[in-house]
Amino acid sequence: MSDLLNPANFIVLGVIAIGMFFGLRRIAASTHGKSCCSDGASGKKAKRVVVADTDESHYPYREELLIGGMSCDGCAQNVVNALNALDGVWATVTYADHTARVRSKRPIDREALETAVRDAGYFVMKM
Repeated sequence: MSDLLNPANFIVLGVIAIGMFFGLRRIAASTHGKSCCSDGASGKKAKRVVVADTDESHYPYREELLIGGMSCDGCAQNVVNALNALDGVWATVTYADHTARVRSKRPIDREALETAVRDAGYFVMKM
């Protein structure tokens, strides 16, 4: 009986309860059409940017970036928005492989891309 009242048991139960709470919140959000960050709760949400020119022949320069810190499709959309906000850039990001495919009308400034990703709350991993 005294083992049940051990303070360490209460700490373990508390950690489990907190983990379950956050896990259930994430499941509930995903079942209501939201993701971990697309509802703006994380503060990472970037303004939606739509690229008007999607003719690939207008973008002779290409770069692929491996993006870290994404945990859902909403995160991928945030990275897309950050990159597409750059002048002359058209980017797509796939959460499944954590890859940003960037097309540009001018030679690509990789540092500018990395800064945009970083400012959105994510990071570029070395490939």
